[in-house]
Amino acid sequence: MSERHDPTARIHLCDCNRSFVLDAGRLAANAGATVQCHHALCAGELPALDASLASGQAVLVACTQETALFGELAEEAGAGERIRFFNLRENAGWSSEAAAATPKLAALIAAATTLADPEPVPAVQMAAGRSLLIVGEAGAALGWAERLAGSFEPAVLITARTQDAELPAVNAYPVWSGKPVALSGHLGAYELEWTQQNPIDLELCVRCNACVKACPEAAIGWDLQVDVDACRSHRACVAACGEIGAIDFARADVVRRERFDLVLDLSTEPLLKRVELPDGYAAPGRDPFEQALAVQALGEFVGEFEKPRYVAFEAGLCAHSRAKKTGCTNCIEACATAAIRSQGDVIAVDPWLCKGCGTCSTVCPSGALSFQYPRVPELGQRVKTLLAEYARAGGSDACVLFHSAAAGDATIARLARRGRGLPARVIPVEVWSADAVGLDLMLGSLALGACQVAVLAAGSHDAAPLQAQAGHGQVILSALGYGGEHLRVIEADADDWQALERALHDWAPAIGVAEPARFQLLPKKRETLDFALRHLVAHAPAAHTPAGLPATIALKTGAPFGQVLVSDACTLCMSCTGACPAGALRAASDAYRLEFVEKNCLQCGLCEVSCPESAITLEPRLLLGEDARKARALREADVFHCTACGKAMGAAPLIESMIARLSGHSMFAGEAERARLRMCADCRVIDMMKAGSAVKAWDLTE
Repeated sequence: MSERHDPTARIHLCDCNRSFVLDAGRLAANAGATVQCHHALCAGELPALDASLASGQAVLVACTQETALFGELAEEAGAGERIRFFNLRENAGWSSEAAAATPKLAALIAAATTLADPEPVPAVQMAAGRSLLIVGEAGAALGWAERLAGSFEPAVLITARTQDAELPAVNAYPVWSGKPVALSGHLGAYELEWTQQNPIDLELCVRCNACVKACPEAAIGWDLQVDVDACRSHRACVAACGEIGAIDFARADVVRRERFDLVLDLSTEPLLKRVELPDGYAAPGRDPFEQALAVQALGEFVGEFEKPRYVAFEAGLCAHSRAKKTGCTNCIEACATAAIRSQGDVIAVDPWLCKGCGTCSTVCPSGALSFQYPRVPELGQRVKTLLAEYARAGGSDACVLFHSAAAGDATIARLARRGRGLPARVIPVEVWSADAVGLDLMLGSLALGACQVAVLAAGSHDAAPLQAQAGHGQVILSALGYGGEHLRVIEADADDWQALERALHDWAPAIGVAEPARFQLLPKKRETLDFALRHLVAHAPAAHTPAGLPATIALKTGAPFGQVLVSDACTLCMSCTGACPAGALRAASDAYRLEFVEKNCLQCGLCEVSCPESAITLEPRLLLGEDARKARALREADVFHCTACGKAMGAAPLIESMIARLSGHSMFAGEAERARLRMCADCRVIDMMKAGSAVKAWDLTE
């Protein structure tokens, strides 16, 4: 993110009819540009904005309530590209601590005026026509198909009968009946597979209703569905259907597939059971009002769209699987849209299903998945700018509050209007999704000078991953001697804004770093974590206590740091070294020795599941100091030599294990045969020839 500071820019601040205080002198001195303070910029003081728009200079307006009005004026003046908006009122001004909020106001102004917009991310192209699948019982499904036939291209899959339901008199759209098997795909490319269970094939049926009249049990309704429980197999309907051949009670080919742009699922149990449903799929249930709202929403998806590719994936860092052994599945389990699936040794991300919650990047231990909207370096630059300007303006005990762009904004606005507003030391940082705020951003912000980091989970589908990340971070900070609570995930939304108020106003400042870090947050997660932890350790208060810094910090299961423990059962087969995706385990080049570099360990578990001897266990922890970066021996063994010629054959534990397993085989029942197992290949053949009693292949029995 490049800076775009323009000393000629004109900044317009407004205290919204004197509803909060703006210290014009201090703010202008910090801004380094022309600053004008207003009381009613959207009313009587509009000419001042007109003058700035006509000047040809960049214009920044600290009001987001009237963006429509100000944007229209800018367009009329031909200055639509030169005007920008940012929020001071809800984020700082409307607060019970407004009198002390000048440092935060200065920081927010600095970020708005000196930071460029995030770099654009690759886009995903999506397109949807009017092909609409309606799934449900006959009455509701056919009813909606009739209503929507003028604006969509409907197709109906009847899944259950409805009393007195009747097929339309005009065959204007496809109608099928059967049991859904699977629905897959995404907006513009849904595919439904179902089994044809109704003996009457509605695609072949001409709707003459002869079968209805011919059935002696009245087992066929006007929806042309056969009640098989009432049917007594007279087959009068088959005879009545005649050469049309639409009725077949012994149909073998029952699998059907079709593709659609949109899906209206009226089933009691939705076909897709996900936390976040994909675009173009609606499952409103049986409520007619909810169905109407769903239909209206589906209409908005017709056309061509573009959305960000929220997540970048680097396959070389993925710790999902090796040689069909599964290791890390964090992202697959966390994905609320089923957009992530296993694909061999790595995972695959479906960008059409992904909705950008970012939880996958939060739980990924290696950084193979990284959130792009915005990227961590861009967010880090914003945090760094905010904290630096806040401190320069005299602020202290800064708390960074990450929040989502939609739900988070609404919650903060409700708090500002109805409650005490944000405390003066709490600096809000907007992100697309709060779920994407991982441990690297949390610890990175603390290293950059914040004494606390809060994540407002409004809009989150599951705050548990965030809570786990904050838990790991807090354990580390406490062990380093940083007193107080530094990381907090706040589960509140606009309807529960009081919870946000309590969480922030009752939160005492914690001990932060004595000196803010100067580095930038990096694109690679492990590198950012390494930089942040180095800085936090370098300034750790515990270093100045009699006990000093701990050598290790114990962490809970799921932490992205830890060591590998190897028992005596290890034969040094080195399967674990081939499975390790991060280079934490390796075979020494000068001896039969298994080495381990703890800094690289992801605790993914691939080594554990790959070990044929079950000799490996994991221990989550953080090893401090340079020892974490050095290779250390986990197991070392002598060389096994051929008992005949002395030739090296391999690691002694591996050869002994092989001998122990083969000794029970009938081929090695005798002492001479077992002795040959301790010989190299050449000596074994020579010994067999000398003995003259070698077992012949044709003498072997299974």
